[in-house]
Amino acid sequence: MIRVKLLNRTEMIINAELIEAIEAAPDTIITLTTGRKIISSDSVDEVVSRAVAYQTAIRQERQPQMNADER
Repeated sequence: MIRVKLLNRTEMIINAELIEAIEAAPDTIITLTTGRKIISSDSVDEVVSRAVAYQTAIRQERQPQMNADER
């Protein structure tokens, strides 16, 4: 889940795994796989950075932890 700021300055939490496309026109339009469109005052780069950070964190959690003997 990532946090985005809407045009009315409220925040919304969206499921980053549902992001299909992100457009700059001039506000950022986030299209979800459900067809819903969210207009954000955050830049495209900010939204992409948050989505990438989310995916990186999820992948790290899924990897089995190696103990000292396995290194």
